[in-house]
Amino acid sequence: MCAACWSSEEVDSRERGRPRERKDFPSHVREKEKRKLKSREEGRENLWMGLGLFGVVGWSVAVPTLLGAFLGLWIDLSRPGRYSWTLMFVILGLGLGCANAWYWVNKQRRAILRKRENHGN
Repeated sequence: MCAACWSSEEVDSRERGRPRERKDFPSHVREKEKRKLKSREEGRENLWMGLGLFGVVGWSVAVPTLLGAFLGLWIDLSRPGRYSWTLMFVILGLGLGCANAWYWVNKQRRAILRKRENHGN
């Protein structure tokens, strides 16, 4: 490439992240700093919220499923019959647990959306 072409590409690549006008520079830096601080703050919060939600979802599915299994097993052992109560209560517990998990995830989703609306994002 010619030297003139090379130098213009170099200038273009250096100026991509810079504001067009010099008087806009302080406001550009201010906005960039606000975004960086907000990202750092929400990054920690989102990590713990995500891990907490992961635990809530896991327990909200596991507990009803296990309770259903134990209840069904108790009924099967105390009153044997043609149908497996254990299987029926495990499926019922799993269904209730999934509905409960969906409720919690949806509740967190609404809270996140409400927070974004309030902050103007």
